Amino acid sequence: MIYLRSFKLTDEAKGVLLNMKINVGILIIAAGLMAAGCSGDGRDYSHIVPEAVGAVNVENQSGSTTVMIDRVERTEAEWREILTQEQYKVLREEGTERPFSSKYNDNKREGVYHCAGCGQPLFRSDEKFDSGSGWPSFWAPYSEHSVDLREDSKFFMRRIEVHCKRCEGHLGHVFDDGPAPTGLRFCINGIALTFKEKK
Repeated sequence: MIYLRSFKLTDEAKGVLLNMKINVGILIIAAGLMAAGCSGDGRDYSHIVPEAVGAVNVENQSGSTTVMIDRVERTEAEWREILTQEQYKVLREEGTERPFSSKYNDNKREGVYHCAGCGQPLFRSDEKFDSGSGWPSFWAPYSEHSVDLREDSKFFMRRIEVHCKRCEGHLGHVFDDGPAPTGLRFCINGIALTFKEKK
């Protein structure tokens, strides 16, 4: 199993996160966002973004190679045709589903969660945990080739968005308050996922 070593936080970064002060205006915005989606808490999560976010370099015995991801590209009309209205809002317009509305939030079955837009494997049930946030949460992606991370500075906050690496569909956000071994919480919109149970 591959874990994302590049996501580990330094002690200095942890100290900065713990010591950041949040002004009253951001607290009000964050409280509003908690009702609308994965909560941003005003902290700076930009350090979670890996250095290389595009082509993926993988070490092997003969040196470094580049893994090519077979991208899925569709027109907006094609996306609207294959996705439900709710899926389109989240995957293509970066919306957020209501908390506790996903059928996958309490899913305990063994299997793999895939992108609802293109079928890319994204997360394993083994890495799923109950975060209490109201959205399916995972401490690691399926592989380092499953997702892309991008800085999100909307609503006067700095968060890290999680996107499908294959179709670039918006999945949710990642935070640094998850369990070991990564300490990460991938807070994912269930509407952006499909689930294939292990047989």
